[in-house]
Amino acid sequence: MIASVIVDVPAKQTDRPFDYLIPDHLEGVIKPGMRVIVPFGPRKIQGFVVSIHSTSEIKKLRDIVETMDINPVLNEELLQLGDWLSEHTLCYRISAYQVMLPAALKAKYEKRVGLVTQIDQLSPMLQHVFQDESIVDFDVIDQSLVKVLQKEIGNGNVEFIYEVKERMNKKKRKYVIPVITASELRQSLEKISGQAIKQRELIHFFLNHPKPIALQQLLAETQASSSTIKGLVSKGILREEEVEVYRDPYEDRVFERTQALKLTEEQTEVITPILSTIEEELHKVFLLYGVTGSGKTEVYLQSIQRVLEKGKEAIVLVPEISLTPQMVKRFKGRFGDAVAVLHSGLSTGEKYDEWRKIQRKEVRVVVGARSAIFAPFENLGIIIIDEEHETSYKQEENPRYHARDVAIERAKKYRCPVVLGSATPALESFARAKKGVYDLLTLAKRMNSGPMPAVEVVDMREELREGNRSMFSRVLLEKLKDRLDKKEQTVLFLNKRGHSSFVMCRDCGYVVNCPDCDISLTYHRSNERMKCHYCGFESPVPSNCPECQSEYIRYFGTGTQKIEEELGKVLPEARVIRMDVDTTSKKGAHERLLTDFGEGKADILLGTQMIAKGLDFPKITLVGVLSADTMLHLPDFRASEKTFQLLTQVSGRAGRHELAGEVVVQTYTPDHYSIELASLQNYDLFYDKEMQMRKLHHYPPFYYLSLITVSHENLMKVVSVTEKITAYIRSSLSSEAIVLGPVASPIPRIKNRYRYQCLIKYKREPQLGKAIKTVLDQYQQESASTGLIISTDVNPYILM
Repeated sequence: MIASVIVDVPAKQTDRPFDYLIPDHLEGVIKPGMRVIVPFGPRKIQGFVVSIHSTSEIKKLRDIVETMDINPVLNEELLQLGDWLSEHTLCYRISAYQVMLPAALKAKYEKRVGLVTQIDQLSPMLQHVFQDESIVDFDVIDQSLVKVLQKEIGNGNVEFIYEVKERMNKKKRKYVIPVITASELRQSLEKISGQAIKQRELIHFFLNHPKPIALQQLLAETQASSSTIKGLVSKGILREEEVEVYRDPYEDRVFERTQALKLTEEQTEVITPILSTIEEELHKVFLLYGVTGSGKTEVYLQSIQRVLEKGKEAIVLVPEISLTPQMVKRFKGRFGDAVAVLHSGLSTGEKYDEWRKIQRKEVRVVVGARSAIFAPFENLGIIIIDEEHETSYKQEENPRYHARDVAIERAKKYRCPVVLGSATPALESFARAKKGVYDLLTLAKRMNSGPMPAVEVVDMREELREGNRSMFSRVLLEKLKDRLDKKEQTVLFLNKRGHSSFVMCRDCGYVVNCPDCDISLTYHRSNERMKCHYCGFESPVPSNCPECQSEYIRYFGTGTQKIEEELGKVLPEARVIRMDVDTTSKKGAHERLLTDFGEGKADILLGTQMIAKGLDFPKITLVGVLSADTMLHLPDFRASEKTFQLLTQVSGRAGRHELAGEVVVQTYTPDHYSIELASLQNYDLFYDKEMQMRKLHHYPPFYYLSLITVSHENLMKVVSVTEKITAYIRSSLSSEAIVLGPVASPIPRIKNRYRYQCLIKYKREPQLGKAIKTVLDQYQQESASTGLIISTDVNPYILM
C-alpha cells in the first residue's frame, strides 16, 4: 500500500502530497490523519498522511521510516478542513494541519552527526569531536569545522541525522496495587511478625480498600513510610506501577452542580428556533443580539443540554480575556466532567491532556479560546461563539483564519447550528443578519428586568479649564466616596490599548524612540525601564534629554500603577485590587484576584482590557471609565466600532443584580458619536451611523479587504518590490476593485525592517486569490536568499 504525505516543508514546491511505500510491518497500522517520519532528500522529517491507495504514478518509491502516532491526530473532517483553510487563507497545507494541533504535538527537530566508519578513517581535525561517541549534536560542533564535515559526509564517513522529537511528556504517577487476593492477604498477616506493625496496618488497609491507590495518597492516609511499602513489594504482596494520569488544571477544585434556570419569555422565544434546528439537524447561523446581563449564557447552556441529550458534542468559544474562572464555573457546574477547557493560562502539558480527553471521547463539551475551534470532535451538534465581535478570534500569524469562518465551515459538514452571541455584534455580522444571511434573535431586556445603568459622560477639557488636574473628575470622585460609605463596589477601567506611557523632554519635545522600530518606547514603572512592545528592546530611563541635555525629561500617559498611587492619596481608606499584565502574569493570579474581589476583600477593582468582560458581581454599582477615547485616534477604520463595543461592555458590569448601577465615562472627545451612543447604550443608532461612514469610505461590510505587506532591511528594495506587486495586482483585477499603495505601513519599521503595504478593497474578484498566490510564488526564491518577507492577510483586522 502507498501513503500520500504532506511533508513539513512550508514551500510552494512541497505544498502537495508525496507518495511513500508503507513497509510490511506498518501495513494496516498507518491511517489518514497520522503523523509519520519520512525520508525527504538527505534528511528525515515529519509529515501528515492524507490518503492511502494501492497505486502510484511514481515508479521508485521510498519507505516510510516510522509512525509518530498510534491513532490519527486529525480525523477525516479536519483533514478536509485543512484543505479549505489553505485555500481560504492562502497558506500552505502543512501550516493548516499544524495549527489544529496542541503545542505539545508540534515536533521539533534535533540535528545530529553520526560516525559511519572507524574513527581513524576521519580527518584528524574531526577525530576529537567523536572521541567516545558515535553520534554527537550538531550544535556543539565548532562552526569552523563545517567545511571539513561536509567533505567527510561526501566521502560517506559521516552522516547527517535529523531526529524528530515531540515536545510532550505524558505525566505519570506511582500507584500501589495488591498483587494477591483478599484471602491470600489474610494468610500473609499470619506470616508477618507482630513487631512489623506498619506492614500489618498496610495489609489491613488493602483488605478494606482493594483498589489501586496513588503512592502519595497511600502515604498520607496510612502514615506509612516508603520503606514499609518497599518491604511488602519485596515479599510479593504489593506492586508499584507508573500509571499515566491527566494534568488537570482544576483537579483541586470542586464545582457545585447547578440546575437549569427557568427561562424568561424572551429567552424562550430565542431558544426555540435554535432547538428546532438541533432536532431537525439543519445548518443555520444565528446572531443572538442580547444586551449585557440579558441571560445569553443560560440560552447557551440549555441548547448544549439538548445537544448532549442527542448524544452529540458542543464547542463554546469565548474571548481569551473573558475566559474567567466564572465562565469555567458555569460550564463545569452544569456539565461536570464532560467539559474540557482550553486557554492560554494552561501549561503546554495541561493543554495536551485536555486535548487528549477530547480525542479519546472522554468529554463532550469544549470551552476555549480561538484555537478550540479545531477540537477533534466527530459528532458536533452545536458551535457557540460568545462575544463574537471580539478581534481576538482572528489569528494574526499564518494561517490567518477567523474562528467564526472556521466554525461555519465545520457546522456545514455536521449540519448543525452556529450561535454567535454579543451585546454589540460586529458590523459585518449585524449586516448579514439584516440581509437574512444569519437569523437574528434578540434579547432586549436584562434578566432581572432591571434598567440598564445610567451613564454620565464627563468632558475632561472642562475639568482642566476649571483647574482640576487630577485623573478623576469631581463627579467620579464624589461617587467613589459615596460607594465607600455605602460599602458597595466599584470597577475602574483604564483603556490602555493604543495609549502608552512614553518619555518626553518638556523643553525640546524629544520623545525617546526604539532604535530598531519607528515607535516610542513604553515606560514601565515597576523596574524604571523603557521597553519596545514590538521587538523587546530595553533601556534605562535617561536623567537628561539626549537632544538638549535638559533635565526636564518626564513620562507622559497614565498607567494603572499611577492611578493606584493617586487613589491612595485621594481615598486612603479604599482597598484597591489592581489587575493588569504585571499583577496577573503568575499562573492562577487572575483567578485569585477576582475571588478576593468577589468575597468583598476590596472596594475598587482597577484594571485594563481584562476586566471589561465576563465579570458578574452583585455588589458592583459603579463603573468608571478613565480614558474613553484613547482608541479613537488609531489608524484603524474599526476604531469607532471598537470604542463603542468596549464602553458598552464595561458599562454592562454595573447593576447586574438587585442594586442599581451607574457609569461615569471620562473623555476629551465627548461629542464623538461612538461615545455619545455608547452612553445611551443605543447599538441600532450606532450601527446606522457607522454604516454610513463605512459606505462612504469603501470599507467592510460594503467591501472586502486584503492586505499585502512587504518587509526588508533595505528601504529601496521594499519600495520597488511593493510597486511591482501593486502594479501586477491592479492589472489582474477588474476596474471595480480599489488598489491602494504602495504606501508605508502605519508602523513603518519594526526590528530594523522597513514595511510597505498594498491594500485591496473589492466586492467580487474571483481572480484575486490566484493573483496573490502568483505574487507569493514569484518572490519565494528571493525570500529564501535575501530575507524579503511578503505576508498576505485576507480580511485583515489589524492594519498596523
